[in-house]
Amino acid sequence: MSFITLLVIAIGLGMDAFAVSVAAGVKLCRVSPAQMLRMALAFGFFQFSMPVFGWLAGRTVVTALQAIDHWVAFGLLAVVGGHMIWGGLNPKQKGRWDRDPTRGWLLFTLAVATSIDALAVGLGFSVLQVSIWLPALIIGLIAAAMTVLGLQIGCRVGLVFGERMEILGGLILIIIGLNILMQHLV
Repeated sequence: MSFITLLVIAIGLGMDAFAVSVAAGVKLCRVSPAQMLRMALAFGFFQFSMPVFGWLAGRTVVTALQAIDHWVAFGLLAVVGGHMIWGGLNPKQKGRWDRDPTRGWLLFTLAVATSIDALAVGLGFSVLQVSIWLPALIIGLIAAAMTVLGLQIGCRVGLVFGERMEILGGLILIIIGLNILMQHLV
């Protein structure tokens, strides 16, 4: 897997963190360095951890799936990407919270929710027999950076932009899945 492909995957996965961070920035408007650090560390940590967990889970079934690995990777990325697009087109909530989204259970919940798709990507890496450590590190760092960026611009841009970023992230994941499928079929 090329470094560019890995960066594109990391950016695609980071779109959820970015979208939530924009919404948090809209609510907080003035974000302190401590709030920025808490949210970036939480989102980056979970974006790093989830692919590792998915990869470990996938290692147990990888030999049985080698013949269809490209279809599995495409399917996982397409489902995750489709879910992201659906979420961006149909937000259940506009992202405003009654309390600080950079603290406590709300932060934990947001960090887990924005990283679930990375679990499926880790499973896909396992099926493709890609080492997980560098991809997980890059995914976590990109998510942390996108979180900081989202918090900084959230007050100026608003929630509509955040929802569009989630749609773009979903499209990127689907394109990556199609690329994997095409590489194995051609």
